[in-house]
Amino acid sequence: MSDRIYNVLFLCTGNSARSILAESALTKLGEGRFRAFSAGSFPKGAINPDAIALLERIEYPIAGLRSKSWDEFSGPDAPAMDFVFTVCDDAAGETCPIWPGHPMTAHWGIEDPSHVQGPTIERERAFVTALRYLENRIKLFIALPFDRLDALALRAHVREIGQVEGASTRRGDAA
Repeated sequence: MSDRIYNVLFLCTGNSARSILAESALTKLGEGRFRAFSAGSFPKGAINPDAIALLERIEYPIAGLRSKSWDEFSGPDAPAMDFVFTVCDDAAGETCPIWPGHPMTAHWGIEDPSHVQGPTIERERAFVTALRYLENRIKLFIALPFDRLDALALRAHVREIGQVEGASTRRGDAA
């Protein structure tokens, strides 16, 4: 097992729900082996309150979470990413910046829980489901034997992870 810490960026258009959930989940589940970040192509500037409420309830980290532009991660002073995952179909279809270091990319799209309208219980169920799908992907990802896989095999694995249960109906190949 390598002592290397991997930088992972989760992208979504608004950076207010799915990418925020993924950032927090990887921070928790990755147990220090990963530095998780999130950003959006057109950030909303605020995190969805249902996302924060869920993360707080399950005691996932929320310190430092904020809705921000992916431009913060494309400049020369940005941390070099090892992996970039799009978690929404719109972000997967957009032209992404050229990421310093040319990270491995994959699309892990899931349906947007913030589109669910209605009573609190229905919105909460949508966020819990989205987080479960993201956690499943993240658990598969962090279990990969990074130090024993060549780049081609690793790329295949991270792309396959995006196809597990909960994958959105409109799938993109890569970020």
